[in-house]
Amino acid sequence: MTTNATTPATGTAPAAPGAARLPNGELRRMVAELLTQQPGNAGLTSGAAARLLNRSSGAVLNALETLVARGEAAYMGQPSRAYRANANTPAAAAAAVISTRTTDPATGDATTPPAPVTPKRCPGPKKAPAPALVTAPVRRPNGQLYHPRKLAGSSDVTVLRRLRQNKIPSLLYGPPGTGKTSLVEAAFGDAVTLPGDSDTTVDDIVGGYVPTPGGTYEFAHGPLVTAMREGRAFFIDDFTLIPAPVLAVVYPVMDGRGHITIKTNNWERVDAAPGFYVVGGHNPGVHGAVLSPALASRFRVKIEVTTDYDLATRIGVDPKAVRVAKNLAARHKKGEIGWAPQMRELLAFKDTAAALDPITAAGNLIAAAPEEDQDIVADVVRNTFGAHVTPLTVGEQF
Repeated sequence: MTTNATTPATGTAPAAPGAARLPNGELRRMVAELLTQQPGNAGLTSGAAARLLNRSSGAVLNALETLVARGEAAYMGQPSRAYRANANTPAAAAAAVISTRTTDPATGDATTPPAPVTPKRCPGPKKAPAPALVTAPVRRPNGQLYHPRKLAGSSDVTVLRRLRQNKIPSLLYGPPGTGKTSLVEAAFGDAVTLPGDSDTTVDDIVGGYVPTPGGTYEFAHGPLVTAMREGRAFFIDDFTLIPAPVLAVVYPVMDGRGHITIKTNNWERVDAAPGFYVVGGHNPGVHGAVLSPALASRFRVKIEVTTDYDLATRIGVDPKAVRVAKNLAARHKKGEIGWAPQMRELLAFKDTAAALDPITAAGNLIAAAPEEDQDIVADVVRNTFGAHVTPLTVGEQF
């Protein structure tokens, strides 16, 4: 006689020898609770779960498959054949159980079935309060302070944190050096950053095989997997320089599916833990940066990041350098030139002026401009600092 994973008459899971019969749905709840208790969201096989719960391995496997089918757990695939908790598992572990038992467990005598019970609606996890307004300087991982800026009636740091809480992918765009990376690091102290370029591959994002000291190869997971499993923010700088076929690997975690499949690692499935968030950086003026409609549609919020000239003045940048930057920015907006100093160049001016002198720092502004724009930049710099300003050039021997 074949033993089924569930008893046909009641649908309850059979117990291991010596274990009491469980109410309908209770084993599934117990399995969900066990998954949530695994350290570091580690995987658990059906056999291991059965031993820990002292239940039939077939019944536990059935409960695991049901959880996966209901979207309340994740199957990790080959070769581990293990299961892992996902964002919905805690709710499944806390679900109320309705008893359908018709016998007294102590005596085995038949009892009168209880009146139908209306299941209590599970309220689900309580929504976390909205992130507080951040206006004071925020220390970045490198120790530097980021000064929040006004955005959408709030601050840029606060807006990004609220978008993350609501799982809305965002794209920061603007010229290089305006502070996109600084903003992300200030908003998300746990951010995992991937610098993108035209040579970025799928392996750079999800991982690939690497040699071991023993002469074999093993799979090493990439930064996307790290961010997903640890529930961290994933910042892809210069997102639009990465080839479109490579970027496709990130699409499933940006459009609601919440998981990726790594084909090269035995079709391993990786689920995003709560807190995982995707934010991209885009430099529209950089050669090769292409924001395709397919990519743009996945970033549901797009935020322009420009240079804060008032902040530059407040933190000690020479007002003359700020005036030059504003003049060139206005010309850039009119299409007269293709480059203008941003916050990065203004901070370089400040540091160079402190180390050497303002005239030398002004010459460095000319040297920083692309060759095709240097004549116009030189005219603006010299009109502000003096006609004798020139880029740094090594002269004759002493």
